Amino acid sequence: MAYAALSSLIYTLNQLLKPNQSLVCRCCTQQHLESLCQNLSALQDFLDNTMTKDIGTLKVIEKRIRNVVYKAEDRFDLSLRSIILADHEDKRQKACRSFYEELLKVEEQVYFLKKEVMVVEFNKHGSKSAELATNPSTLEKSKFEENIVGMEDDFNTILDSLTTQTDELIVIPIFGMGGIGKTTLARKVFGDSYIRSRFDKHAWVTISKEYNQRQMLLEVVSSITGSKQEMSDDELMEIAYKGLKGRRFLIVIDDIWSTKAWDQMRRIFPNDDNKSRILLTTRLKNIADYVSCPDFPPHSKSFLSLDDSWNLFTEKIFKKDPCPPLLVKIGKHIVQQCQGLPLSVIVVAGLLGKIDPTHNNWKIVEGNLNSFFGTVSERCKSILSLSYNYLPQYLRACFLYVGGFSEDMEIDVSKLIKLWIAEQFVKARRSNKRLEVVAEEYLQELIDRSLVLVGKQRANGRMKTCKIHDLLRQLCIREAKTEKGLNVMNGDVTRAIYYSMQQSSRITRTFIPTSSFGLVFPKRIFSIVSELKLLKVLDVLSVECDFSCVIPELVHLRYVAARIERALSLDKLRNLQTIILQSLEETELKHPVDIWRMSEIRHVDIGLPLYISNPLDSENHSIEGHLLFLNNLHTLYLHYSPFVPEIITRSPNLKELKISDRSEHPVFDSLSLLYDLETLHLATFDPMNFSGDIFPPNLKKLRLSYTRLPWEVVNLLANLPNLEVLKGNDAFKGTNWRLNEDVVFRKLKHLKIVAGDLQRWEVAGSDNFPMLEQLILHQLRDLEEIPVSIGEIMTLKFIQINCCGSGVDTSATKIQEEQQSLGNYELQVRITPMPDLSRATVPANSDSCDKKPLRNRETVKVPLVGRVIEVSRRASKLLKRALMGFGKNRSM
Repeated sequence: MAYAALSSLIYTLNQLLKPNQSLVCRCCTQQHLESLCQNLSALQDFLDNTMTKDIGTLKVIEKRIRNVVYKAEDRFDLSLRSIILADHEDKRQKACRSFYEELLKVEEQVYFLKKEVMVVEFNKHGSKSAELATNPSTLEKSKFEENIVGMEDDFNTILDSLTTQTDELIVIPIFGMGGIGKTTLARKVFGDSYIRSRFDKHAWVTISKEYNQRQMLLEVVSSITGSKQEMSDDELMEIAYKGLKGRRFLIVIDDIWSTKAWDQMRRIFPNDDNKSRILLTTRLKNIADYVSCPDFPPHSKSFLSLDDSWNLFTEKIFKKDPCPPLLVKIGKHIVQQCQGLPLSVIVVAGLLGKIDPTHNNWKIVEGNLNSFFGTVSERCKSILSLSYNYLPQYLRACFLYVGGFSEDMEIDVSKLIKLWIAEQFVKARRSNKRLEVVAEEYLQELIDRSLVLVGKQRANGRMKTCKIHDLLRQLCIREAKTEKGLNVMNGDVTRAIYYSMQQSSRITRTFIPTSSFGLVFPKRIFSIVSELKLLKVLDVLSVECDFSCVIPELVHLRYVAARIERALSLDKLRNLQTIILQSLEETELKHPVDIWRMSEIRHVDIGLPLYISNPLDSENHSIEGHLLFLNNLHTLYLHYSPFVPEIITRSPNLKELKISDRSEHPVFDSLSLLYDLETLHLATFDPMNFSGDIFPPNLKKLRLSYTRLPWEVVNLLANLPNLEVLKGNDAFKGTNWRLNEDVVFRKLKHLKIVAGDLQRWEVAGSDNFPMLEQLILHQLRDLEEIPVSIGEIMTLKFIQINCCGSGVDTSATKIQEEQQSLGNYELQVRITPMPDLSRATVPANSDSCDKKPLRNRETVKVPLVGRVIEVSRRASKLLKRALMGFGKNRSM
C-alpha cells in the first residue's frame, strides 16, 4: 500500500497547488509543496520501475515509505481540517501556521527518505523467502501428481489440439489462476503414451517468474540429447535448435510470466511443418493471447464442479473406498467451500486425512470453517502469493481492496471503480482516458492475471459484477493487514471497530460496514462515524440512520453514500467525487444542495428530500461572477429536480444520466446538448409528447419508463447510430408496431419490452435488427406472436418470454425448433407462461405476473386469488421506485 499512500498524499498536495485554492498562503507554501510533490513522485517512480526478485528488501522499503507517508498525510489533514472549520480569523491563522510548520518537517523527512531509498542495493539472487515464493512448482507437482479428476473434458480438448492435422508448429496455451490445475493437466497430457508415441522429441521446461535463459536451455538440451556438458549459452542454443530440427517435437513450457521470455525462447524451436507442438501454461491471459495461433485460441482452465470436487476429495482421502454415508453431507459442505479450486480440494483432503474420519471430528471442522480454511490458505500461500508479489505496483492496492468485500459477494463493478478512484488508486494515463476507463482497464488486468473473476454481465456485454475466490480473499486480507492498509473484521462490530482504531498505526480513512453490521448496530455505527474526523471514504448506505449532521464535518470526504432526513450543507466538502444520498423517511419537505463549486465531482445521486440547486443562483452569488460548469461530472441521477435543464446545461461531459421527472417538454430539449452521453434512463409518470430526435447522437443505452411513446417515434430511435441497448417499461403505446425495410437498428444488441398494449408486431425482415443478440418480452398479454423473421437474425442468442400470451410462447418455441432444424442449437429460449389464477393458489408475497406496472395512485390494488391487497401510499412510492430501477438496484 506504499504506492497507494503516495498517490493519496500527492493528490492532497496537488489540490493545494491549484490556482483557485484559498486554504493556504500560496506565496509561502508553493515552492515547498512543489518540492515535496517532486520527491514523492520520485519515490512512486522508484516503486513503479523496480523489478527485483528480492521481495524481502522491497517489502522493507515499502514499509519505510508507507510509515512516513501515512504519518505525513495524517498531520496535513488534521491541519487542513482546522483551517476549513475555523470560525474565527485568529483560529484560521493559527491553523495555517501549524500547516506550514508541518509542511517544512515533512518536506525534510521525504527528502532524506528519497536519498535513503535510492541507494538501496537489492540482492540480485533474491532472499531465501523470495526464492521459495518464485519456485512453487515443486509443491504444486507433489500436490497434484497426475490426477485429473474433473479435468477429462480439458484433457480431451488439449489432446485434440495436439493431434490436429495442421502441419505448422502450433502453440497451445493453458491459462488460469494459481492452483487451478494447469500444470497437472499439462503433465497428464505430456505423459500420455499415445501422445508420446506421436513425437520424436519431448522436453519439459519450468520457467516461473524469473526467466533464466541458461537454465531453460540446459533443460531443453538435457531432455533432447541427454547431455549435461558445460558450454556457453550460444552453444546450448545451437545444440537445442539442431536437436529439434527436422524432428517432430512436443515441448511443455510451464508457468511462463512474460512475453519477453517467450520471445527469447521461440528462436530455438524450428517450424518444419511436421506437426510439432508447444504446450504452454500461464496465469496471465495476455501471454496466452500473445503466444496462441489464430485457429487455436487459448484454453481457459475452469473451476471444478461440486461433483468433480467431491470425487477428487474422496479419491484423495479414501483412495478407492467409498466415503462412509454418515460423512457425505458434512464432507460435501466442507468441499463446497473450496469453490472448485483443485489445489484447495487437495489441501483440504490432506488436512482431513490426518484425523480419524468420524462424524464428530468432521462436525467439529464444519463448525469452525473460518479457522480451518485459514489453515488451508496458509498451506496454499506459496503458490498463490506469487501472483501478488509480482503484481505491478499500481494494481496492488486495487487487488487488496477487493478482498475487503464480504465473502462470496458479487461486487458491483461500478461501485468498485468509484471507490478505487476516490482512494486515489487510479492514475491518469497519457492517452487522456477518463479515470473510469483506466479503472476498468485495471480490473481487466486483474482478471487477465487470474486474480479476480468475472461475475454477471450487463445487457451490452460489459461487466456488471466481479468476485474473488475465497483463498485469494484470504491472501488479500493477510497482505493488507501486514501493510496496515485494510482491516476486515468479523463478529461484533462495536468491539471490532474500536480494536481497529486503537491498534492501527494511522487514523481510519475508509469506513464501509457490511450490510448485516449496518442493520444490527445502526446507532453504534453512527457514533463511531462521528469520531472518525479524517474519513475520505464513507459508505453507510446500509445503515438506517440520519447522517445529515455528521457529513458536513467530514471535510476530507471524497466518497459519501449515506441516508439523510433533513437539509445539509456540503460547502466545505470540496474534494467530493461521489455523492450518494438517499432519504431515510418519506417527506414532503424539499431542500436544495449546492454542488456547483465541487470541481472534482464525478458521480451524483441525490434523492429526496434533497435536490440539486439551480446553478444560476450559485453564479449570481459567486464573487468571481463566472459561469459554473461541472466538467468532471460523468454520472448524474436526478429525482424530481425542478432545475433539470439548467443542471444538464452546466454538466456538458455527462456519460450517464438518469432522470425521474414530471416536468414539461423543455426538460427533454436540453438532452441534445449532451454530445458525449452514452447511457440514458428516463422515467416520467405522466405520458409526454416528444420526438425521437431529442436524444443525443452517441447514445448507446436507452431505458424508458412510463413515457408512452408512439411506435412511430420508437422507429425514429433507429436513427441513433450507436444504440446497442433499448429497454422499455410500460414505455410505448399503440397496438401495432410496424417496421418497414427503411427502419434499421444497425447496432442494437438487446431489446427489452415490458408491459403495454401491443397486439401486432410486424417487421420487414431480419434486416430490421441485423445485430440483435437478446430479445426479452415481459407482460405483453395482448401480443399475438413474435415475427417469424426474428428467428432468422444471425446474431440472435437468447429469447426470454415472461407472462405473455400463449401466441407469443408458441411462436418463440417455433422459432427455436426451426433454428434447430437448420443446425442452430445455440439459440436459447426461456419461457415463463402466464399463470392460471383460477386454478393456482398464489401466496400473498408472490411475485405474480398479474402485477402491473404502477403509476400515479394513492392506493394500489393487487388482485391475488380473489382477494384485493391495498398498498399504502408510502409502499406505492417504494414500489414505483423499485419498478423504475432508481432504488438500491438500478439495473434493469
